[in-house]
Amino acid sequence: MREVFRAFLVLGLSSFGGPIAHLGYFRAEFVERRGWLDERRYAELVALCQFLPGPASSQVGFAIGFERAGWRGAFAAWLGFTLPSAIALVLFALGLARAEAANPVLAGVLQALKTVAVAVVAQAVVSMARSLAPDASRRLLALLAAGIVLLHGGAAMQVVALAVSALAGILLLRGPAPAAAAAREAAHPGLAPAHRVSRRAGAAAGTLFVALLLLLPLAAAGSHERWIQVAAAFYRAGALVFGGGHVVLPLLQAGVVAPGWVDESAFVAGYGAAQAVPGPLFTFAAYLGSVIGASGVATGTGAATVAVGSTLAAGGAAALCLVAIFMPGILVLVAALPWWQALHAKPILRRAIGGINAGVVGVLLAAWIDPVATSAMRGLVDALLAAGLYALLVALRWPPWVIVVVAIGVGALRGQTG
Repeated sequence: MREVFRAFLVLGLSSFGGPIAHLGYFRAEFVERRGWLDERRYAELVALCQFLPGPASSQVGFAIGFERAGWRGAFAAWLGFTLPSAIALVLFALGLARAEAANPVLAGVLQALKTVAVAVVAQAVVSMARSLAPDASRRLLALLAAGIVLLHGGAAMQVVALAVSALAGILLLRGPAPAAAAAREAAHPGLAPAHRVSRRAGAAAGTLFVALLLLLPLAAAGSHERWIQVAAAFYRAGALVFGGGHVVLPLLQAGVVAPGWVDESAFVAGYGAAQAVPGPLFTFAAYLGSVIGASGVATGTGAATVAVGSTLAAGGAAALCLVAIFMPGILVLVAALPWWQALHAKPILRRAIGGINAGVVGVLLAAWIDPVATSAMRGLVDALLAAGLYALLVALRWPPWVIVVVAIGVGALRGQTG
């Protein structure tokens, strides 16, 4: 377990670039360098985690830790990979809350972070559209999902948009039969893992996943306890993420901004800051938890800032939000592992997932329009800065954390001279 924790802690401190880059780091470290699993088994785990809802890179890391050292190894892998970025974002939230709200340099930096979010999410929409909506049918599904969310808004309509996309995928999408691939897999099995999830454990995890998804919203509706409502919102967001970490943005926005727990400006600025840290993007939940765990929202002149009460309250709420948002992805992974070979061969399920993946492109497009762009674009200078950052990301392929550093410099300069 200690070996697993150390290996993933190093990756948690150094893995910049998002989930696709994380998977490359994992392969280099655990297949090529350490030899913990072979190429075939690693490819199977990646395929499974791309197929399921949840944060794919964190799920792959959890599975690698489990196969190396059992359940304790799985927990150590998740903790080591998640902790560095979570701590960094909690510290950012605390520093933001304690800064002087009327400081013009702070206002410029926060505005710059919001333009970072515009550029990064735009890149995610384009990239995901190319891979998840490559044809006319899927593009129409994406536009339909975006229209549903933009016309009605709210977390409930996002669920409706994904459900409509799944049904449309079953009815409209067609793909090659997986029989040949399944035959090849049976003829050339990979190395057996040292630890396997039993079918009983998988069934228990699946039951718990569904039970929490259904019961937490009911408990939140019937209770005035803030922590139950927060847990329900973050669990729902983690359970409905298909297609990449950026999809969590609209789900969290509907879950925390609409009830008034987090100011929209602080939400978008925090999402921009999350691009500067290594590790999984889901640790954005730690920032939001630190904000929610305080005494409320205070709006300053020219920039939103949040009063956090105490470091202890912020840390406890951040831990709750992290567990709540990661738990559904881990539960559904554990549930699927014993049945993966049979599960991924079902054509109807593949078509449904294809429809959902197209739908999440539309949901993310709607979030890019509102609240990301509408919150960040206050004039021509902001639009030009966002366009420049996007060009650096796409044309020059600069990593997101470098973009954040550039934007912070520009924002601080604007604050000093503005």
